[in-house]
Amino acid sequence: MTLIDCHTHTQFSVDSDADINECVKRACGLGLSAYAITDHCECNRFYSKEHYPDETTYQYFDFGIDFENSVSAVTKLKEQYSGKTELLCGTEMGQATHNYEVAEKIVSDKRLDFVLASMHQLPKTEDFCFIDYTEYTLDGIYKLCERYFIEINRLCAWGKFDVLAHLTYFMRYLNKAKIDVDISRFDDIIADSFRLLAQNGKGIEINTSGLRQGFGATFPDLKYVRMFRELGGEVLSIGSDSHTVEDIGANVSDAADIAKAAGFRYLAYFKERKPVFIPIEK
Repeated sequence: MTLIDCHTHTQFSVDSDADINECVKRACGLGLSAYAITDHCECNRFYSKEHYPDETTYQYFDFGIDFENSVSAVTKLKEQYSGKTELLCGTEMGQATHNYEVAEKIVSDKRLDFVLASMHQLPKTEDFCFIDYTEYTLDGIYKLCERYFIEINRLCAWGKFDVLAHLTYFMRYLNKAKIDVDISRFDDIIADSFRLLAQNGKGIEINTSGLRQGFGATFPDLKYVRMFRELGGEVLSIGSDSHTVEDIGANVSDAADIAKAAGFRYLAYFKERKPVFIPIEK
């Protein structure tokens, strides 16, 4: 079976201490067909705090510095590991719809092989991981979910990235708060987002973090991976969303099984911003 991991974090992400050199060694040891380092770069906090006088919902800024540090380090490591592993220089670009100018700056960087697009935070709202959900009624939770999928749809309409990361990201935190929601009521707008991605040759990922973090399923699960395929999606990536050396490659074989069950026969990674398709079964 072909295994890839195209969503990973290192010491250049605010929420990771994983040594980048050890990460690459780990990926080599696992024999991954492709390994992308995709450290965080949030478009709505790209500059220093002084640039955002009205921003009160998040304490960390200067993602532009993190981006440069990560991309520079990976670019050097690609030379060092040339011929040993398919090391890819990527980024996880958060909240492109909050600042298109910054997003355009990021995606125009010629050093990048791969751009994941995420939505960790809605406008004037805390990151989903920091929201106090006890302050919301169930109706309020559903309105938050609706806002999320509308913002995802805007992101897909813009579409200047390669792969949409963890479509159902927010469910990780609702699960921790012991809140159950039925997101099938949003299937129409999710389907429209998938059509936009498919029409423009963009993809989604199967993010395996939910399998090891107590959620019990991938982000998204089989239903939505299959929906993407049925709506014409061809580009499918896999990512562990690792923030430690040990989690690199975690559950990627399970994700490959989901991909096959959804009707995919190929996985994709990106090199110089162009998809490379590899068969799941060799």
